[in-house]
Amino acid sequence: MISIKKLTTHISLFATAAVLFSCGGGSSKSTAETEAVEESSTIQLEIEKPQLTFGFIKLTDMAPLAIAKELGFFEDEGLFVTIEAQSNWKNVLDRVIDGQLDGSHMLAGQPIAAGAGFGRQAELVTPFSMDLNGNGITVSNEVWSKMKPNVPADGEGKPVHPIKADALVPVIKEYKDAGKPFKMGMVFPVSTHNYEIRYWLAAAGVNPGYYSADNIQGQIDAEVLLSVTPPPQMPATLEAGTIYGYCVGEPWNQQAVFKGIGVPVTTNYDVWKNNPEKVFVMTKKFVEQYPNTAVAVTKALIRAGKWLDTPGNRPKAVGILSMPEYVGADSVVIANSMTGTFEFEKGDKRSMPDFNVFFRYNATYPFYSDGIWFLTQMRRWGQIPETKPAEWYGETIKDIYRPDIWTKAAELLVEEGNLEASDIPQTDGYKAPTSDFIDGITYDGKDPIGYINSFPVGNKD
Repeated sequence: MISIKKLTTHISLFATAAVLFSCGGGSSKSTAETEAVEESSTIQLEIEKPQLTFGFIKLTDMAPLAIAKELGFFEDEGLFVTIEAQSNWKNVLDRVIDGQLDGSHMLAGQPIAAGAGFGRQAELVTPFSMDLNGNGITVSNEVWSKMKPNVPADGEGKPVHPIKADALVPVIKEYKDAGKPFKMGMVFPVSTHNYEIRYWLAAAGVNPGYYSADNIQGQIDAEVLLSVTPPPQMPATLEAGTIYGYCVGEPWNQQAVFKGIGVPVTTNYDVWKNNPEKVFVMTKKFVEQYPNTAVAVTKALIRAGKWLDTPGNRPKAVGILSMPEYVGADSVVIANSMTGTFEFEKGDKRSMPDFNVFFRYNATYPFYSDGIWFLTQMRRWGQIPETKPAEWYGETIKDIYRPDIWTKAAELLVEEGNLEASDIPQTDGYKAPTSDFIDGITYDGKDPIGYINSFPVGNKD
């Protein structure tokens, strides 16, 4: 049972350095913002563990954590949160499992793999999906110069998007004929980025390789060699020529444009429209030992997601994210994607209002069908080595994705007036089937075996 006490609190929103952002000039400003004080009613839970430490990787989709801290949403819940940048995704996973972190910004595939038999095993749960979309696939300038003639152009001579990997196929062959394996980077074996770049390549008939117990790099029969590179190191690795392209979250695609070393050719919005990206993860032990704390954390993060998608707030978010303790990239680079645009070739900036989604389209709700998609891709590429019955997919994900915690948090926010009742989806945890993929194949989370078998490239069950 959740114990609560109603408080009327005065929420003070103070400016931090670089909170105000000038879109016109494209640079952050360190100015003092007039203190805004507003009164609201907060339903505060009896918190079992108020002092918390959370982790994150320096990517713009960690924004809900930064906003919940900087705008006082954690404090409103009686939580005193420290947020620490982590060096890589393995470190994030290990520190949550070992209890050094109480929770973390994490790849959606990490808690799923931990419960499904791939990599380090642990009982992890996610009550909160951090965002939709937000990734891109970037290639070097040399590769783009060879791809571009294969891409249709519009009346102004600009490339027609989405750009499919079909345009890359002749380039891969050219490199192979020259005795150069075509190498690309992604951020982690169970990352959305790995599955998205594989999906993009396979949709053009390119085999991105299979995993086995003896080949944990996933390069069996691969026509493109994929390897792991931490997100902040992607541009430098591309510039050094170690890889010829990569899939990563922002701001590291826009950084390649900013530095003039590469060209983003597609985004994951075009690979899978409104796809789930990161999640917030805690251990099952934590949420059972501190149930009120888990709900309170989720409340603060839902509020942060809503704030991020409220019109007019993104410039302030850019200023916060550009601070060194968060993403620490130049505000101009962060704004390129966070404020509703995305730049492909230098100067080819296009409107992409849904490149980063933090609340719209029920983005924060942990849908079972989103988690099952990751399981299908793990099976498709051999990370799950054996055939599983259809019911295994649903049973496995229900131990990891916890919409019950999300719903408790959301209902309290509705009672407070911080959320509308209509913001709570009426769902059994599954989204309707969709064919919003770059290859047009329909995904139905209730038919994982049929989905796996629908792909020309990949394992069959």
